[in-house]
Amino acid sequence: MADDRLIVALDVPNAHAALEMTQQIGEAVNFYKIGLGMLTTGGLALANELIHEHGKRIFLDMKLFDIGATVEAAVRGLAQFDLDFLTVHGDPHVVDAAKQGAAGSNLKIFGVTILTSLDRNDLDNCLIQQGDIKDLVITRAAKAFEAGADGVIASPQEAALIRALPQAKDRLIVTPGVRPVGAALGDQKRVATPHDAIKDGADHIVVGRPVWTAKDPSQAASQIIASLP
Repeated sequence: MADDRLIVALDVPNAHAALEMTQQIGEAVNFYKIGLGMLTTGGLALANELIHEHGKRIFLDMKLFDIGATVEAAVRGLAQFDLDFLTVHGDPHVVDAAKQGAAGSNLKIFGVTILTSLDRNDLDNCLIQQGDIKDLVITRAAKAFEAGADGVIASPQEAALIRALPQAKDRLIVTPGVRPVGAALGDQKRVATPHDAIKDGADHIVVGRPVWTAKDPSQAASQIIASLP
């Protein structure tokens, strides 16, 4: 039986390729992430098909950021698709607007803390305030929770620290930047194994390339699930 703690990222060229991938994986995975890169190549139609025709759960990773009224309107529209998770930037005004847009639906809003592809040098180039990146992630997570976020997105290296926050009670943590032992890091800089990410407090892990580049994607997903504590 599929373990919904594993979310497979469908970061492939288009919706057709993604649907083929889900068919290869079969019953081994029940939860998929559809990101911004697929939005213009049929991503929402794919989400709708996977939900209503194949009984899958969908995490829509849009990382929305705009003025409050625009975010609220966008989320209100997306809430009609029976999605499970949606990401927005973790800024309090964005989270608050997204929660208003999701009102009356089962859509859970996740605040992005700091992208797992970024390190301190990247933050300096973006003029983000000084400080240890873990401290910034913890602070952003706490503020997102206080603004009403159902969960946050953070690297597995910060999962335990976020889980220890008083504000994290009954909230969810989703960790990208997860790589099985021996897998290439790709564009991720703050990583951990699936086992360690869950052990350290993550509720869900997101894995992409190590599954869909595998010779047998279904087996690769099953192996990841088998490694979870």
